[in-house]
Amino acid sequence: MRKLIISEWITLDGIFDAESMAQWFMPYDSPARQELIRDGILSCDAILFGRKTYQMLAPYWSQLKNNEMGIADKLNSVPKYVVSATLEKADWENTTIIREDVINTIRQLKEQPGKEIQVEGSGELVQSLIAADLIDEYQLLVHPVVMGKGKRLFKEGDHLRGLKLAHTKTLDNGVVVLTYQRVSEAIEK
Repeated sequence: MRKLIISEWITLDGIFDAESMAQWFMPYDSPARQELIRDGILSCDAILFGRKTYQMLAPYWSQLKNNEMGIADKLNSVPKYVVSATLEKADWENTTIIREDVINTIRQLKEQPGKEIQVEGSGELVQSLIAADLIDEYQLLVHPVVMGKGKRLFKEGDHLRGLKLAHTKTLDNGVVVLTYQRVSEAIEK
């Protein structure tokens, strides 16, 4: 059985809005952060995307043929799944569109042999996975900035799930990696 791992880049106040990333993600770049992101991608055996993230990444990465940044070959060869009711075709090599029965399909993907399915970005998809309690591990790269507004990882009304801290790591420029694993029971309010 594979683990479903989300890897999210967020601000201190939980913003993970791609539209504001230039303000909070880029200024905190470092070789250590790049290595962590690269290692995460190299360790997965499948990637799950929401439509918006897929359409943002596919045109760029699918054109790379010289293993740029040490991950292009992996991104192009690994099985990819994109959740979308509207996407008509997925031209990025090894991509399957999941159109219907999304939660059960993802459960079936988790039951297949392998190591891990990684979700990068994909805000709406991640929020539906949170609601369905399908996430086994949350890897949060917390950036030391407060945006005050924007799309948040955890929405109001999300049920608080029991998580245990599995690992912490401090990177350059004040970025902290917090890795939480799911525990089976929700925390009582």
